[in-house]
Amino acid sequence: MVRELRLLRAGTLAWGERAAPEPADPGDAIVRPFLAGRCDGDTVPVHRPVSRILQAGMTLGLVDPVVGRICGTVPFRGPLAIGHECVGQVTAVGSGVRAVRPGQTVVVPWAVSCGACPPCRRGLTSTCATTTGSGGGVLAAFGFGASAGGWGGMVTDLIRVPFADHLLVPVPVGVPAARVAAAGDNLADAWRAVVPPLAEREGGTVLVLGGGAKSIGLYAAGLAVAHGAALVDYLDDDPGRRRIAESFGARARPGARPAGRRYDVVVEATSRAAGLRAGLRALAPGGICTAVGYYLAAGTRLPLMRMYATDATLRVGVSHARATLPDLLEFLRRTGFPAENVTTLTAGWDDAPTAYAARTTKLVLARDPLAVPGV
Repeated sequence: MVRELRLLRAGTLAWGERAAPEPADPGDAIVRPFLAGRCDGDTVPVHRPVSRILQAGMTLGLVDPVVGRICGTVPFRGPLAIGHECVGQVTAVGSGVRAVRPGQTVVVPWAVSCGACPPCRRGLTSTCATTTGSGGGVLAAFGFGASAGGWGGMVTDLIRVPFADHLLVPVPVGVPAARVAAAGDNLADAWRAVVPPLAEREGGTVLVLGGGAKSIGLYAAGLAVAHGAALVDYLDDDPGRRRIAESFGARARPGARPAGRRYDVVVEATSRAAGLRAGLRALAPGGICTAVGYYLAAGTRLPLMRMYATDATLRVGVSHARATLPDLLEFLRRTGFPAENVTTLTAGWDDAPTAYAARTTKLVLARDPLAVPGV
C-alpha cells in the first residue's frame, strides 16, 4: 500500500491509502515524487467550499457546464487525490520504455499525453486525443479526480506514469530540483504567456496583473525581465508578492488597473473578469494578452470593439507543459534563472495535510530523494 494526499472538503486534507502502482503497460514508468508544488488552481477548492456552489451554478446556468466535464458534476468533491506538480525519481519502468531509466530525476507534466496523436504533434499536449478520447472528459490529468481520467494525485508515495518515454522529462544536470518544482504546470504556464510573445516583440513592454494565479504571475514577471523586456510592470495588492516581483527586476505597485500606459504583452493573472477586461484595454496596437486564470461564469464580457480597433489578441486556455518543458529546462540550465525564489513555503512531506492548506503564495512539499548508486 502507498499513501496519497486527499482533499476531503475545503480546508481539510488527510493521508489515504491505495494499492501500490505497478507498470500496467509496457510504456509505463513508476515515479517516486520527492518535491510537489501546489498549483495556484488547487487553492480554489482547498480554501473555499466551492463544490456545491459550482454544482448549483451549473444547474442554474450561471457556471459554464465545461467545469463539470473537467471536475465532475459535483466539482472537487472529496475524497479527491490532489496535486499535479512534481519532481520525482523513476523507480521502475515497463518493458517497452527506452528513453528513461530507474534512478533518473524527472519532471512529470500535469496533463497526461501520448506524444503521437495529431494534437500532441502540434504541441497541444494537454488536449491529447489519445488520453481524452473516451469517457466524455475534456482533460486527462493528475490530481483532478475520475472526470480527468482517475490518474491520482502527485502528493503520493508512488505514481504510475503512462507513455513514459514521451511524458517524463529528465531534469538537466546542474539544475537544482527545487528550481523546477513547478515546471510541470505553473512555471511552464508563465513561460508560454511571456516568452513566445516577447520573441515576436523584441524589447517589448510587459504588464502582469497578479493576485489570482499567484505564482504564475510572479514567474511571468521574472521570465519577462530575463528575456529582455524593456519594462515589466507587476500589479498586486500583496506586498510580499510585490517584493518577489521586484527581486526579479520588475516594477511593482499595488492595484489591479494599469495607469494609462499601453503594453505589448499582458499576463492576466487576477482570475477575474474585470482583470481580463483591464488587461485587454491596456494592450498596445498588435499586443497579446494571455489569460492564465479560471473564468467560471457562463458568459464573460470582453471589450471586443476596442480589441478590433487595436488589433489585439487574446489567448486563453490550458498550458501545454510537456511541449514547453524542453525549452524551459534548457533555459534554466543555461541561465540559472532562480524560479525557486517564488516559493514562499517549503514544508516536510509528512506535514502535507496541514501544509497544503496554508494560505501562502507558493507551497512546495519536500522529502529526501533516494540514494542512487552511480548517479
